[in-house]
Amino acid sequence: MEHAVTAAGPEAGGAGASARRERIGANLAALRERIGAACAAAGRGPEEVTVVAVTKTFPASDVRILAESGITDVGENRDQEAAPKAAECADLDLRWHFVGQLQTNKARSVARYADVVHSLDRARLASALGRHARAEGREVACLVQVDLDPGSRAGVLGPRGGADPRDALAVADAVAAEDGLVLGGVMAVAPREGDPAEAFARLGAVAAEVRDRYPRARTVSAGMSGDLEAAVHQGATHLRVGTALLDDRGPNVG
Repeated sequence: MEHAVTAAGPEAGGAGASARRERIGANLAALRERIGAACAAAGRGPEEVTVVAVTKTFPASDVRILAESGITDVGENRDQEAAPKAAECADLDLRWHFVGQLQTNKARSVARYADVVHSLDRARLASALGRHARAEGREVACLVQVDLDPGSRAGVLGPRGGADPRDALAVADAVAAEDGLVLGGVMAVAPREGDPAEAFARLGAVAAEVRDRYPRARTVSAGMSGDLEAAVHQGATHLRVGTALLDDRGPNVG
């Protein structure tokens, strides 16, 4: 794993573990202040927003520190890291979110531990995930990932995953039709260029369209460490935060 895992892993022990706990605690306090201020500016209550701590490349010991600090929602981007980490932390009362691009050949594994999949962007994936969820006797909540890049095209997935906004309802229908899956709402990543607030406003319009057909699908997963204020202003209910909690670990993961 990357250097951040080695520096903060269980082998650090003693003073190192204590320092890591203090660092994460300070980061979490600062994050809660940011979210509180963003909610106040948007006329919302902070209780309306859930933090999903994205722990990609960080060890299970960090997950335990987060759990001790009151974090109950943990996100992972890659199944090969998420599956063993979820197993190692099975004694904790956590809700596991799969937030990365998901291939159909990983659906079986993800269905075993994920409580929420944020990246459902095609009917074929809904079918595979539903089949494996039923086989595991589990119920998995799914969010329709929407591609907000300006060049998105109907019927074509975005380079980072996500259905064109015009295809979102059809994907939602595919999720709703699968036993073992529950349609939770929508998710998106802001484009690398442009105003994230404008992009999240477009996601809000898609979310409203999905909600009109499926009133219980109220989750809007949007916003990461760098753009969470814009996401809160545009109605995000879930923020996928990594760097602001656990420090830098590379681009495009929170």
